[in-house]
Amino acid sequence: MTKLAGGRWHCLVRELGAGAPETVVEEDADFVIEGASVQKLAVMTALMSEVDAGRIRLSDTTTLDAEMVAEGSGLYLNQAAFGDQLTVANLLTTMLQVSDNTAVRLMSRFVSGDQINETLDRLGFKETRVVPIAGDSRFYLGYTTARENNELLYRLASGTLLSKQSTQDVLRIMTWSAVGYTDGVRRNMSSDERARFATKHGASEDKRHDTGIMFDADGGPMVVYSFFTDQAPDADNYGATNPVVEAHAALGRALLDTYTKLSPLQAFIDPKKIASGGH
Repeated sequence: MTKLAGGRWHCLVRELGAGAPETVVEEDADFVIEGASVQKLAVMTALMSEVDAGRIRLSDTTTLDAEMVAEGSGLYLNQAAFGDQLTVANLLTTMLQVSDNTAVRLMSRFVSGDQINETLDRLGFKETRVVPIAGDSRFYLGYTTARENNELLYRLASGTLLSKQSTQDVLRIMTWSAVGYTDGVRRNMSSDERARFATKHGASEDKRHDTGIMFDADGGPMVVYSFFTDQAPDADNYGATNPVVEAHAALGRALLDTYTKLSPLQAFIDPKKIASGGH
């Protein structure tokens, strides 16, 4: 499937059916690659670590200034006027759910690039880094590997990355599919099935990434997957018909159909409540 799609793939898939991660797919998993918007998971990790430590509150606010608006993915760039007072909770939601680039810039008012890297280093992630901008709290999203991304997702899924409350807050955002990215692994699924996936997509130039966690029907984490690709064909096509994105959709369906047993790990969300949201 990946060979037919083209590009260079750097992947790691681990199942959690025994309670601990067991590798089922591994391909060039230590290749250091531009993470694109998947790196927003690293920003989330540093931010929520500060929330758990009591140094930041989700109710803290900042102003949406016109000069902070970033092009690319998101919704703030489409506003006709600015000056909104946005909470950290709002920025977290837009950053993860619609991959808002402006939200990332505004996050730098709460966690700088250096702070993010210090948190990642403390947590044992040696290759996952944002790129700080000299003389500024802002940063570029930077680099990671499939292995480190997969480990971050596993810790999130198992409740060992963040507090229980922060874990629930993040997974509730990442599993909501009524608004957000569904061209990748969740494309060929019902709304109930989509609610069993916490996903993050990243795309930049010739990179197409799709990573996340698959849960069983009761909300227990079953599989963590990290699909990174560079040198993707049809690089100017960021839609669902890009061959690599087509492969992500097929892989998502394959994961859902292959792993059907219940997970022994704790459920932090109820996918049935997520799926019943409607429009």
